[in-house]
Amino acid sequence: MLFGRKKRKPISIPSKQVSEWKYTTCNYCSTGCSIEIGLNDEKRIVTSRGHAGADVNRGKLCIKGLLEHELFESPGRGTEPLIREKHYESFEKTTWDTALDTTAEKIKEIQEKYGKDSFAIVSTGQLLTEEFYTLGKLARGCIGTNNYDGNTTLCMASAVSGYKRSFGSDGPPGCYDDFEHTHCFMAFGSNLPEQHPIIYWRLKEALEKRKFPLIVVDPRVTMLAQFADIHLPITPGTDCVLINSMMYVIINEGLQDQAYIDAHTQGFDEIKALVQDYAPEKAQHQCGIDEDTIRNVARIYAKAPAAMSIWTMGINQSTHGSDGVVNINNLNLITGNIGKPGGTSLSITGQCNAMGTREWSSCSGLPGYRYLENESDRQEIADFWGIDPEFFPKKRGLAQTDIFPAIETGEIKGLWIVATNPMTSMPNTGRIRKALENLDFLVVQDVYEDVEMNQYSHVYFPASVWAEKQGCHTNTERRVNLIDNVLPPFANSKPDFWIFNQMAKRFENGSVIDFPDEPEQVFNEMKHLSKGNNAYGNDRTLDISGMSYEKLIKARGIQWPYSEEDAAKGIEKGDPRLYTDGKFQTPSQKANLICIDFYDNNEKPCQDYPFWLNSGRVVEHFHTRTRTGKIGNCNKFSPTPYMEMNPDAAAELGIEHQTYVRLTSRRGDAVVLVQLTQRVSRNMVFIPFHFHDCVNRLTLGLLDPYSRQPAFKQCSVRIEPVDQAEAARLNAERRTF
Repeated sequence: MLFGRKKRKPISIPSKQVSEWKYTTCNYCSTGCSIEIGLNDEKRIVTSRGHAGADVNRGKLCIKGLLEHELFESPGRGTEPLIREKHYESFEKTTWDTALDTTAEKIKEIQEKYGKDSFAIVSTGQLLTEEFYTLGKLARGCIGTNNYDGNTTLCMASAVSGYKRSFGSDGPPGCYDDFEHTHCFMAFGSNLPEQHPIIYWRLKEALEKRKFPLIVVDPRVTMLAQFADIHLPITPGTDCVLINSMMYVIINEGLQDQAYIDAHTQGFDEIKALVQDYAPEKAQHQCGIDEDTIRNVARIYAKAPAAMSIWTMGINQSTHGSDGVVNINNLNLITGNIGKPGGTSLSITGQCNAMGTREWSSCSGLPGYRYLENESDRQEIADFWGIDPEFFPKKRGLAQTDIFPAIETGEIKGLWIVATNPMTSMPNTGRIRKALENLDFLVVQDVYEDVEMNQYSHVYFPASVWAEKQGCHTNTERRVNLIDNVLPPFANSKPDFWIFNQMAKRFENGSVIDFPDEPEQVFNEMKHLSKGNNAYGNDRTLDISGMSYEKLIKARGIQWPYSEEDAAKGIEKGDPRLYTDGKFQTPSQKANLICIDFYDNNEKPCQDYPFWLNSGRVVEHFHTRTRTGKIGNCNKFSPTPYMEMNPDAAAELGIEHQTYVRLTSRRGDAVVLVQLTQRVSRNMVFIPFHFHDCVNRLTLGLLDPYSRQPAFKQCSVRIEPVDQAEAARLNAERRTF
């Protein structure tokens, strides 16, 4: 039992008098579960349940969703705007007008002195899509900084980059329904039972109806790996080697779908030549999987009538993240497994609305998958917003992971952080802490006043949470769903949508660009911009023009593309899959097969730091615990930082179960509680990433050259003894979060 608990309290479910159920969508991960919130006679929220009529979750919820209604009155919530001159001084309460005026004045002052791009904005994957679109208007059209990004760079940037490189556009081509049709399922660095429990339930349900091979590629024996038919405990960071070797077998044994390759792809001859250097007898020494297993898995995958791949952070959070995604796409393209039932490359997205920020926030471009680099895209959005296209930059600015080093060099002087917590989520957090001390001005906008980032802010905006607002999310399978407004904002907090609208009024272009007062009006703008063709003359895949709030509630979510024509025909659901016609969002309408030659720049175990460090999720928590750390039954089951360690390695070092140790890397140290388990190999340890001042004090965070996403999962550490009494004191201090 976790942490050695022997006595279990009996579970009791108190009676909850529900007088009304309100529809909404879960605000945690990207699964996109439909939820009903129960209100009592006093209009207070008392419980929540899954919606049985929803395609996604069919009545099911994980522990986080079941307890999500406790967010509204959880401790630490912001009640009033706060302000101070220096980050080390005490906050004073202030009015919204003063907080907004001060922030706008500071932004203008910094930009006038150091240039427009000296002020940066870092957003999130947690806002509603209408809020993302509005923030994009504000950042791109009013403030005018090019250094504007989201924390999705830490989780989904490699998937976005990989999709664009292979298919010409972002957007997962498959859906959850593919589980029902596939004949082979391969998961790369994805632990569905703990990361996305409801998606795992959908997979498990499909396996119970019809058996098909489940192959898991992961250096750790995760829960999903325990259920697998074949587990490939790969050497960390070498997924591209494994996939190249699989393609060597497939191509040299003539198992590829040559008809699909010839009709719908370009670059096959180059791929065929490249993989000749990755024969299994050679590749096995790099990726750690023996040659017979590589051949067996390649044959199983290629011979399946339909095969699908999924991945999560095990691929994305790597210096080879974008290449890994491209190579998964390569594997599926050469086997003809794109755009058909059961055949897909499906990125399992992280945050609840990471897709919404990818689609509409203008972080990496302009709304609706438009590019800053494309003149016609800049002109179209400038005309629609009513401003000069020259106000837009002509290429993307710094990603989040480049913004913080730019603070060190003095390039960035001011920063606006929206619903994200880099003090815990960024690698090498000691460096981040030092960088924040150099800022002239920091404004933090968050639901919780006690979020760690607020230690360094000059102004704090208390934001509303989840169903205190109204707007949409887009989930992993491109399903748009509605979050309905159930409660008024807590205390004097405000919806993010309201904050962005009010800030826009304080900039010159805010009187030129229309900022609607209602989220549904913003949704109608997005619908208009989703129509038409992309820069190459292809129909936009991201077409939501047939949707409406009413339709979303009725259908419990609609997948895009869903056009006005679909709605006029009475079609109630969007297309479940992209590229079913074999036409891609590239100039040639063919998918790109891209050569991926592996280069090894990982920090590997050595004499001084002999252990691989791996990190990941536990089912009870979400990201940096800003929310789940406040929910009693989430925190109870995972209250403190711990480390999984192999018993044989522990015996060699004289380390006992449930004692504390100190981990040290070349960047910092962390104190954790030891859990001995065979889930990790003798030269590896695993730590959940959710805890402040823990694993990301150690991580290296080298960046992927395409996506700028950090490599959280490949670095080396050593294990040292620590004073047990002092470690216990530190543990108790952390548990009071």
